[in-house]
Amino acid sequence: MTNKTFRDREILSNAQDRGPVATLGAFLRLSGPGWLQSAITLGGGSLGGALYLGVIGGSSMLWLQLVAIIIGVIMLSAISYVTLSTGRRPYGAINEFVNPVLGVSWITATILANMIFILPQFSLCFDVLDKNFGAVGSVESMVGGDPSGQTAKIVFSAIIALMAFGIVCMSFKPGWAARLFDALLKLIVGGIVVCFVLAVVFLTQQNEINWTEALMGFVPDFSQWWNAAPKLAERISELEGTANSYWSDQLQQRQRSVMISTTATAVGINMTFLLPYSMLARGWDRPFRGLARWDLITGMAIPFIVVTSCIVLASANAFHAKIDDDFKSRDPAVVQQSRLFNGARASIRSRILKENPAAFAEVDAMPTGTEDEVSAKALAANALVADFVAGMSENERVVASALVKPNTEALAKTLEPVLGDKANLVFGLGVLGMGFSTIIILMLINGYAVAEIFNCYESNVIRILGALAAGVVGFCWFWIWTGDSKTYLVIVASSFAAILLPIAYFTFMALMNNRNLLGDEKPSGARMSIWNLLMTIGVLGALVQSVASISTMIGGANGPYVMGGVVTFLILAIVGFSARPRDNND
Repeated sequence: MTNKTFRDREILSNAQDRGPVATLGAFLRLSGPGWLQSAITLGGGSLGGALYLGVIGGSSMLWLQLVAIIIGVIMLSAISYVTLSTGRRPYGAINEFVNPVLGVSWITATILANMIFILPQFSLCFDVLDKNFGAVGSVESMVGGDPSGQTAKIVFSAIIALMAFGIVCMSFKPGWAARLFDALLKLIVGGIVVCFVLAVVFLTQQNEINWTEALMGFVPDFSQWWNAAPKLAERISELEGTANSYWSDQLQQRQRSVMISTTATAVGINMTFLLPYSMLARGWDRPFRGLARWDLITGMAIPFIVVTSCIVLASANAFHAKIDDDFKSRDPAVVQQSRLFNGARASIRSRILKENPAAFAEVDAMPTGTEDEVSAKALAANALVADFVAGMSENERVVASALVKPNTEALAKTLEPVLGDKANLVFGLGVLGMGFSTIIILMLINGYAVAEIFNCYESNVIRILGALAAGVVGFCWFWIWTGDSKTYLVIVASSFAAILLPIAYFTFMALMNNRNLLGDEKPSGARMSIWNLLMTIGVLGALVQSVASISTMIGGANGPYVMGGVVTFLILAIVGFSARPRDNND
């Protein structure tokens, strides 16, 4: 036991002897792992999910992220209970007491997720610096102009990677550096919360938010898996024939996709790895179990709910069932100037073809041998789409706009009447904090995972190398995270994580019920029944999300590969269960 661990235990014990107020003070002072979870869950995925949730569901789907994070807290609490009760690192415990295939898959999926999902975080940070702060233009002017923006990408990516790496190195060193890391992380998460809360406060002052309606949005409504949000459902009901059937199907598919992706960003596979290892790194054990649960609720769940709810409310106010004046126009040329046109173009083209399969025959036959010919063909296609939009009813245009994913720049601009010149600053700082904090934690997780998989867990050198590997991959985002590679990489990581998350939950549920591992610390009686009920809900929730996600992937072009991966993994898992040595107490 280190001196710091001994001091922390003494602080906690003395505070508990003095009563609830002193215990609360000690919890505030010693908290940490929950804030790490908050820093990773409040990333680009949460931002994008919350933005689009506001567009497609308004405030009626606020309950979704609340339910997702509650399930996450339940399962992470079980993970913390097992880890702190036994003092054992989960990777070895899973291999010994459950299934070595699940252990290896769990840590492999964690590293894979870190390496892939760090790429869009770098992209997000760069976009904010470019679009919200205009910093990229300053760099380009300094180097004499760079039309591709490659120089700026290299410069800013290097700065982001080096800053994140320096902060991560602090966490691996005991003493003042680790305390500074905790303080910086809490400051970043706190700053994110403040930025998005300010936006909602300003909206409230302008009477832009109906709080009765917003509070009702926290009441779970599982029928939304089949039904559109009320304002959009009303618009669809006014449509007839092809328009009604086409947009109903499109909206239903997209809404399901958003619900899956939104719940998936609440707790990811790498978060189940981070929590136990971050607690063990601090020397926490059995006396810290109450602190661990409190830390998850206050450090992770509350910031997540507050931030994502604020983003949903701001997005709903700006975009839900609303279109701009340009998109309302009867003039095709004006329609093309709308911010919604490019985003809605593909779905409207499909809508046209549904009604008239030969509508684009002449355009498709146009030559594309030169750049001018390609441009002419694109302009002709856009003109056809714009002509069709100009003839659509307002109800149909509103429904079509619900399929357009907004970005933070668009949201900031729509809030300018409320926030004034502070709009870019408030949202820019909040989004930059989300992306940067996630980069830090993904590097941190990778350090722990690489050290564990090479059986060098105590080596700070290996941890630092693991963190550096993730940082280097993230730095290369502008080479890797482009074009079709985005889709393929996300499919690989998402399918692996989707399969593994319910299995990871089931694995920790199995550990929680394993007396060989927990001994006298295994809950019993009504307490164990309550734990099992809550964990079963968590496992089933993750399983529904996993099945829905995999079903969507199987229906695409990469379906055979996804299906092959699922079947291969299940066969290996079955072999792992049968090969695990058992004793008479199992």
